[in-house]
Amino acid sequence: MASRFLRYSVLLQKYRTPLFVVSCSGVFAANLFNHVFPNSLFRPLYQAWYKSEPVTLSEKLREVFQEVLKDCRIASSNNFIAFASFGFHPVGAGVPWLPAGVQIGIPANFNSTADDHSGITNRGILINGKVVDWSSDSGSALKESLVFSSDAQKFAIAREVAHLQSAGPVLSAAVAPLCLGGAWVYSVVLKQVFGLHGGPALFRGVSNAVALGLGAISYFLTSDAVNQWNDLSSDRRVAKLSPEYAKGGVEFYDKILSRNRTLRSLMGQKGQDMYAPSGNLFPAHILKLKQTPYTLRKEGIVKLLTKENA
Repeated sequence: MASRFLRYSVLLQKYRTPLFVVSCSGVFAANLFNHVFPNSLFRPLYQAWYKSEPVTLSEKLREVFQEVLKDCRIASSNNFIAFASFGFHPVGAGVPWLPAGVQIGIPANFNSTADDHSGITNRGILINGKVVDWSSDSGSALKESLVFSSDAQKFAIAREVAHLQSAGPVLSAAVAPLCLGGAWVYSVVLKQVFGLHGGPALFRGVSNAVALGLGAISYFLTSDAVNQWNDLSSDRRVAKLSPEYAKGGVEFYDKILSRNRTLRSLMGQKGQDMYAPSGNLFPAHILKLKQTPYTLRKEGIVKLLTKENA
């Protein structure tokens, strides 16, 4: 057993650079895989279905989507494809300059207006095993939080376009391999500082464990920072398109916060564990990466509007 371990150690030492390059490349490819093939992986996951058939995006939302692409100055709209998705706000995946392009899902409630709630009320939503009564006080509050004006709808779609257009997925995917490389550097530096290259295997193992721990901490902190930068940057780009987009952004985040507060009330203890009183999301567990607070995203747009009106 000891001789086998030594052989593996010698092989790892001999081929550590190729193994390091392959590992980092593999992690990067795995993180970006969903965005390289969005039509095969992402779209089936978020596609809305009705009676075993995929839901077709309404003509109204197709027109809205094309308006957004035009406002975002997308040179070629062929790489941006919209489809009907489940959920309550748009989602997207893909890289515009790759052959598969971008897939953006637009939910059914975007068909609803203040005068017509059919895109919401024609669906049954289960909360704690019970169907939401749209005529109740909490049901009415939830329904109102799911109805967006045209400007808010355009902002919500445009923020997905801006995020994907600015290579947000590529930046996010690069965090893990960079931190893996950082862990390797930490390991080498620790062994050099404490002279462990020729020391006992136990001490080298401890230094490797410390390096991995530092790499993990770096990953969580860096990933949070990159995701927050991507989110806030996308919001700013869209809000700067016009005052209408900026006002739509404020409304969009207001509605999300209102929806989450209503769900917190409807879902009982589970809702209190998931949503903060403000309407922001709590991490699912201690290792869950934090999302950019909706209140922070809204405040950023409000500051832009205030600055432009000053």
